Amino acid sequence: MNPRIIVGAAAGVLVVILVVFTLTGTSVVSDVGGGFFSPSTQQQVLPLEIELFDISILEVTEKQATLEIKFKVANPNFKSVMLQHIKYSVYHNDARIAVGGLGTIPEGFLASPNYFIILNERPSIIGEKFTITNTGNTPELWETLTKNELNWRVSGQAFFNLSSITTGQENTLKFDFSEND
Repeated sequence: MNPRIIVGAAAGVLVVILVVFTLTGTSVVSDVGGGFFSPSTQQQVLPLEIELFDISILEVTEKQATLEIKFKVANPNFKSVMLQHIKYSVYHNDARIAVGGLGTIPEGFLASPNYFIILNERPSIIGEKFTITNTGNTPELWETLTKNELNWRVSGQAFFNLSSITTGQENTLKFDFSEND
């Protein structure tokens, strides 16, 4: 028998298999929990686990204070997850003293992406430094910052989805941490 016929038949079978998987939307490999061969129609993206890792006062002068905030983000899914944006507010005695954000939400093709890939093997520590300007209107806050006795609370939202373009949707996770937690 001619070897070209055998190779042609094998290539034809592979093309048919690829067309069937492409047109039916069936996935052989699961994007999230369940392992390799779970059906793709029942997939749910498990929410990321976010903890406040650290909030600290780095420097206080008469004009401004520099603080640092860090979040610990863990991924319980089988596949990596794209953490697009964390927006947060920092409060002292229920008065908001700072607003910040890590990462960006994509807005078209012109902006360059600034997001975090969270792997399922180990948690990631994500943070930033931010500055509070002394306006002179809150001397009790400035005294508290100087003494490092901030009665803080941090609340916000995290926006994430699968790191695959073809599956998953944007998911939102709200969080609220306080000094007493």
